[in-house]
Amino acid sequence: MIELSGLMTRPAQTWGSVRLVPLVRPEPIKDLRLHPVVYGDELSMVSLPDKTVYTAYIPHAFVASWTGDGTPAATYGTQLGRPLRHMGIRTRRRMARRVEKNRLRFLPLHLALEGFLALHFGGPTVAWEEWTHQAVAHGLSPRVEEAYTGAEVRGLDDALRVFEIYAGQCGVLLYVGDTLAAAFVVPHPEDYRALHPTLVRDLYGELIYQYALFHPARDVPVAIDEAAVSSLADLRAQATRCEREWADFHDSVMAAGLRAAPDREEVVYRLGRFTLRRFLPSFERQRENHIGEMITDESGRLAYLKTFRLSEAQSRRGHLLSVLARHDWHLPSAAAALGTDQAALGLRLERAGFGHLLRQDVLDAYRKAGRP
Repeated sequence: MIELSGLMTRPAQTWGSVRLVPLVRPEPIKDLRLHPVVYGDELSMVSLPDKTVYTAYIPHAFVASWTGDGTPAATYGTQLGRPLRHMGIRTRRRMARRVEKNRLRFLPLHLALEGFLALHFGGPTVAWEEWTHQAVAHGLSPRVEEAYTGAEVRGLDDALRVFEIYAGQCGVLLYVGDTLAAAFVVPHPEDYRALHPTLVRDLYGELIYQYALFHPARDVPVAIDEAAVSSLADLRAQATRCEREWADFHDSVMAAGLRAAPDREEVVYRLGRFTLRRFLPSFERQRENHIGEMITDESGRLAYLKTFRLSEAQSRRGHLLSVLARHDWHLPSAAAALGTDQAALGLRLERAGFGHLLRQDVLDAYRKAGRP
């Protein structure tokens, strides 16, 4: 469960279909700081632990700086490289890499997406007769998922440019069409001011792209009891009450899906008293499914958070893979767990993009059995 402890919700600001809900820290975290590094238009390659190579266009990375004795750490600020006249290639050893003492470079959201793409990547654990030789020998390679950059989400660039940044703001919950698209939390207000524009470089799911086109944000009614207002002090008290009611409604209703998001967590790196983790959801149907990464201190207080909301299709793929893995990739057992038959499960796998894992004659038999 994600606890937004130490963060207070402030009134939302809307622009078209985009709603930004500021998160403010009364006391910033001073011994962990984040700053961005912008790489430019370069191809980056990362060597993963299993010796495979992950290749991606990486517009920016975060560098975390921390101190071992709890003393304040200063941010380095944004670093811009000069434009290159040719295409260069950067070689990275890991998604999260220690660049020097007490400084860690990691790629925002790539940690989370790597965890999702690697979900049961090895494929069938038992060579059941339905699976192809390729599925047994090579697993789910290649595994591909689609996403949109923030620059393609209608109205997001304008919203980030015109919205007010609150005093003490250390995070934001981003809604598109009143659907939670992403959460972003940092340790210190200076970090947020430096990293606020990077939200337009982040990745967003297909659902968020579509909602930005077709679903405007709804108005949240604010009801002031006119009978209780006879002075400026009364009006101020009413405004404070409305602000508190909005925060309670947001935290208990609008952000409820995010709080219950993590189902599995993996420790990526330890930064002194802080721990960097990535997490995956339960992939339950008809509910929000968020992947992401976070940094917490030794007491569990949230210092950093960045999330990506999976589309319904991506959630279905994660759900199918999880069910198959729980049943050792035995199709009859997995079909029974899903309340269907083996042929219907085979056709679901094909629609989900995993048809190439099944033998062609087996898949043809499933199609024949599925015809009326």
